[in-house]
Order: sequence, then structure tokens, then C-alpha cells
Amino acid sequence: MQDGTISRLGIVGAGAWGTALATVGARAGLEVKLWALEPEVTEAINQEHENTTYLEGVKLDETITATSDMTAMADCQALLVVTPAQALRDVAEGLTQHAGAHIPLVVCSKGIERGSGLLMSQVLAEISPYTEVLVLSGPSFAADVARGKPTAVTLAGRDSNHGKLIAEALSGPTFRPYLSGDLVGAQVGGAVKNVLAIACGIVDGKELGASARAALTTRGFAELVRFGTALGAEPETLNGLSGLGDLILTCNSSQSRNMSLGIALGEGQSTGDVLNARNSISEGAYTARIVVEMAHDLGIEMPICAAVHEIVEDITGVDEAIEQLLSRPIRAEI
Repeated sequence: MQDGTISRLGIVGAGAWGTALATVGARAGLEVKLWALEPEVTEAINQEHENTTYLEGVKLDETITATSDMTAMADCQALLVVTPAQALRDVAEGLTQHAGAHIPLVVCSKGIERGSGLLMSQVLAEISPYTEVLVLSGPSFAADVARGKPTAVTLAGRDSNHGKLIAEALSGPTFRPYLSGDLVGAQVGGAVKNVLAIACGIVDGKELGASARAALTTRGFAELVRFGTALGAEPETLNGLSGLGDLILTCNSSQSRNMSLGIALGEGQSTGDVLNARNSISEGAYTARIVVEMAHDLGIEMPICAAVHEIVEDITGVDEAIEQLLSRPIRAEI
């Protein structure tokens, strides 16, 4: 970051969201390098200027350069890490062999690592303890961002100066990052809302009505807040863009991969059939189990997330899970 500015941006992960963030960097005038695992994705972006695998129909700026060579990330001044949550550790271990500890890493994946119960920033801190880690999260569909539709997100980091530099580098007329110092809060919302979006999708798939979806979203948010607070998140963050904002978006549109999974489950399809037919990741299906395990260890109740876990893992049927939720003992709302 010479002269207090960022001009070279690396993005690790060329799925829909990583590709959309590449368009953000290009619109901001940055030199953007986009790392893709699949050579065919790299070729399509470089030759056709379109990610035909993960973001078909969106033309990309010709200044975006795609590569499958991790060493190309070494001269970037900031790296956005946009891999699937459960793959982040493996990719980051390869990345840190080439990128120096002086290059800040911005986590853009939403999830909690299964087995360890670590947030994505904590996974990176384990792999590269001397690297500054930030988190970018919030209500943002990849297609909207890639097409330049107005979007606001949270950018959380412990170093406010670096956070401001990265926010200024990414910001533009249609992409606005808001700064935060709450790394935990910025990640809890993004992880738990994916699980809750599956539940809201089931409501739509079962045609239970808008009233039921509103009730489920509200009670789901109560679970998210309980979980986040127990992990040390700030209430203001959970009520902000990366918490409530992301929940509202993801629980109200079939454009959400998690909600669309829930719709399919509510219509009677199986988790395996739906996921096997997709080339994209529905993170909530992989996050539900670890959220429930952590909630048990923390001594807090998350019945909606628990129901999603049991449905996704084929432990309980959809109708039985709904009946169990609706027959819970009467209690005070607050």
C-alpha cells in the first residue's frame, strides 16, 4: 500500500460472489487479479470476459485478469478470500505460501468451520497469525453487485486505518462499505442467516404463507442474536447490515441459494438431490450442524436452526419438524 492507497487487488475464489467483487474492484479503477481453481473458468473470463460457470450473463470488465496460479497473488496489496467456507483452510494454506504476511486478507466467505467451530477469521489467524484479517459481509446478491446495483456492506477489522484504506479502495457510486471493529459480529450474522434462510424457504415450499415466514424470520433473528451475543458479538453489529440486513435479504428471495434449497425441501425434494444438481454452494446446509453443536455447548436454545439441521441431515421430516416447532411450550417473547 504505497502512499496510503491500494491499486492492486487480488481475489481468491472465482465463484459468483468472488467474480462480483472483481467487478467492484474494476469499477473502482483497481488492477484486479482473480484466482480460480478451475482452468475452464480462468479461460472463459480471460477470453470471453464472462464467468460462464458461476455468473453467466454478466459481462466482465476486460481489465479483470483471471489465473489458476496462486503465485500471481504475491504482488497484490490486499486479498479478498472468497472460497466456500469449508474449503477456506485448504485454500488459505496454499495462499499463504505465496502471499506475504504483510498483505491483509479480507474474509468474504460466510460460514463456520465444521469440526473446529472456528469463524473464518479465526481459521486464517491459525494459518497466518501475523497477517491482518478483516471481514466483508452484508446483504449482497452477487448478480446485483456485478450489475452495479446499489449495495451496502460491513467491513470489519481491528485496524481502523487499514479498514478505511480498503473501504475507500472498493467504494464507488453503487458499492458502499461501512466500517466496524466487530469481527465476530460481522461473521455470525452471515453464517447463521444461511441456516435460517433454508427454514424460510421451507415455509415457502410448503406454501405456509407470508405471515409464517415473517414470524419465522423474526424468531430466527432472536436465535441469531442469542448465538452472536454468547460469542461476544456487539448487539449493534447484529442489528446492522451484516446481521439483520443480510437476514432480511436472504430470507425473502429465492435468488438466495439457501432459501431456494429450503423451497425445494419444502416441496418434497431431498437435500442430496438438490445439492448434487448445483454447481454452487448452499452454505447453510453445511453450517447448520456446527451451529447447533456450538449452541448446545454454549447452553442456548436455537430450535429453528436445530430443525433445519435435522431436516438437512435427513434425521427428521419436514412436516414433523414443523409440528415440533409449533408445539413448543408457550413462553414470553422477550
